[in-house]
Amino acid sequence: MNRPRLLDTVSLSTIFIALAAVNAIHPARAALRSGTVAATSSMLEPRSGHSATLLPDGRVLIAGGMRRNQDFYKSAELYDPATGSFTRAGEMNLARVGHIAVLLPNGKVLIAGGWIGRGGTDEAELYDPATAKFSTIGNMIARRGRPSATLLASGDVLIAGGEAEDNESLVSAEIFHVKTLTFQSTSPMHHARIAHTATLLNDGRVLIAGGCAGEASASAELYDPKTGTFTDTGILGIPRCKHTAGLLPDGRVLIAGGSDNRGWMGNLSSAEIYDPRTAKFTTTASLNDPRFKLPDEAVRLATGQLLIAGGSKELEIFDPVSQKFVTASGQLSDHWHYLSETKLRDGSVLLAGGYPNNDQATAQAWIYRP
Repeated sequence: MNRPRLLDTVSLSTIFIALAAVNAIHPARAALRSGTVAATSSMLEPRSGHSATLLPDGRVLIAGGMRRNQDFYKSAELYDPATGSFTRAGEMNLARVGHIAVLLPNGKVLIAGGWIGRGGTDEAELYDPATAKFSTIGNMIARRGRPSATLLASGDVLIAGGEAEDNESLVSAEIFHVKTLTFQSTSPMHHARIAHTATLLNDGRVLIAGGCAGEASASAELYDPKTGTFTDTGILGIPRCKHTAGLLPDGRVLIAGGSDNRGWMGNLSSAEIYDPRTAKFTTTASLNDPRFKLPDEAVRLATGQLLIAGGSKELEIFDPVSQKFVTASGQLSDHWHYLSETKLRDGSVLLAGGYPNNDQATAQAWIYRP
């Protein structure tokens, strides 16, 4: 009769004990999961460059965007996670793409700027979920296509950079005051930029990183709401624009992907991390796929990991413990650029729209589940 060898039994036991010890030391690493992505109901219109905003009741407002170049939308729709479907939500007063959309403390959504043709607009409006209507409010100080927008701790909104007309990147910035519904100039940035990222730090300051102004930029600066001024902070390891950024649980910021501004030939897979304590950027592991034209803000999952979507069929998750990217199960149907991503109340993420290399937007939508 063949008996199991003692050496085999001891070796397996040793391995199991060692693995248990590793998991005890690194519980977050043991819990690393890539999640999965699958198709859900399609939007009512194909869109890219639209906005997607989680409302207080858990639904998502999808507004504006374009079908293709110069074919912009006024229309809006609502995604209801309870039914997994989209319904019409009226029309904005202006057809626009590349605009900002910010949920305000009062539950309304600020929509401002964007492109309305060959140039940017300064027109702004509010969406009220209670009435399901859009109403115009005062204009911004400057016309801006694809600026950044950051909800500050005060409830006001910092709006920075963007493009005015004739491919002119802006250095100016302004504040939207939620109590008075008015816009006011603040100190300008030190560098003109569009397609940059703006990340609210734990101390209330805002990290502005990268962007384009003719060439891709490696500059970064901090906006301090207490002084209303920008100061330079560190230099990115590589110039990039059209990238994504996300706040990590420990207060650092991941900067990933983007472009060196050579169009489809300049996609980046590199990533780096900004540490507010040292004001420095350090290189971290690279994405598995080079990608650009990403959502400005990467979604932070309940695990503290960051979801990176867009510019590739694959979804990737950055794990701050191992500082590596893992690929989610399932795929998108194409390399969708400028899709939207919205974290839902249950922790899943709605991905919607975007366009592939032929500029024709899609109405498809997907749900990522951790």
